[in-house]
Amino acid sequence: MSRLMTVSYEGKPCYDIVLEQDFHGLPIKLQEIGCQPDQKICIVTDSNLSTLHLQALSEVLRSYFDFTTSFVFPAGEAHKNLDTVNKLYQELISMHFDRHDLLIAFGGGVVGDLTGFTAATYLRGIGFIQIPTSLLAQVDSSIGGKTGVDVSQYKNMVGAFYQPKLVYMNLSLLQTLPKQQFISGMGEVLKHGLIKSKPYFTWLAKQADGIQTLQPELIEEMVYQSCLIKRDVVERDPKEKGERMLLNFGHTIGHSVEKLLDFKLYHGQCVAIGMAAACQLSCDCGQLTKEERQEVCDTLRKYGLPTQTEDLSAAMVLDASKSDKKMIAGKINFVLLASIGHAYICSDLNDGQLLTGISSILKE
Repeated sequence: MSRLMTVSYEGKPCYDIVLEQDFHGLPIKLQEIGCQPDQKICIVTDSNLSTLHLQALSEVLRSYFDFTTSFVFPAGEAHKNLDTVNKLYQELISMHFDRHDLLIAFGGGVVGDLTGFTAATYLRGIGFIQIPTSLLAQVDSSIGGKTGVDVSQYKNMVGAFYQPKLVYMNLSLLQTLPKQQFISGMGEVLKHGLIKSKPYFTWLAKQADGIQTLQPELIEEMVYQSCLIKRDVVERDPKEKGERMLLNFGHTIGHSVEKLLDFKLYHGQCVAIGMAAACQLSCDCGQLTKEERQEVCDTLRKYGLPTQTEDLSAAMVLDASKSDKKMIAGKINFVLLASIGHAYICSDLNDGQLLTGISSILKE
């Protein structure tokens, strides 16, 4: 099984997304995109991946490149910061990496975001490749060129739009992904259906059992369909000036919950909570029906995703949301649903409406 799609940037083909079941096709693809054996390669990964799959990837890359090294940093969102970036800079400088050379982001969203940001800023730009290993990274963060790091626990406050040269997915790696990380990725998968395709969302609800047992044909189809949705959106709006904002559905409140809980929940779990709140706000605005909101929440829970949280107050969540980077001219841009599969941007919600929506996701 193998799938491929091309992502365009500003109207021109920019990079391919390749779905495979192993690493065997990687050297051929590297040759196709113009990589040369004399390029120095640095695989950037975290402490979890380094013990699982780094050796296998390194062996494949050494069959093509003359020099391959790795940079490993502690796993977790807490390390997606400028301190880690600075350590990576120092490693690259010490090994005399130049603009001809290449970084490879091998890991989940944290690794991809941090590596992409480093690539965008080291020597004012060095090439990089995304090899996403988590479901969340495969369907979301590896596509579209968003890079960034956190500042004082505020997510992605420093970043750049910087496109990879290739996104290569070895779907078999999902078999070793911890269950909670897979569930987290499903938050972003379901989001794609909710904002753009009711048939896809319905298919996900019907195939929940098979997807959760990682049936290969269902996983490939799911990742492919989510990548298509993300690809189409970022092609039309590469710099997040309009339609791409729809991909933030559930994220404003989700990011606030994530920060306030000190990252004790995975990103996709917090996005699910944020989507539940956004669905309530959509109902309150007279758009989404109560039955549709119930359908959304039932499907989230079917995949083991939370729709409520505890130990927080509505005022705390609202205050944190006002520090989100999506604030424009003092107003929060919220993504709401007119119906399942049809999202829109709303910037005129008042604090009272927001507090009511947030209260719906707080356990009594």
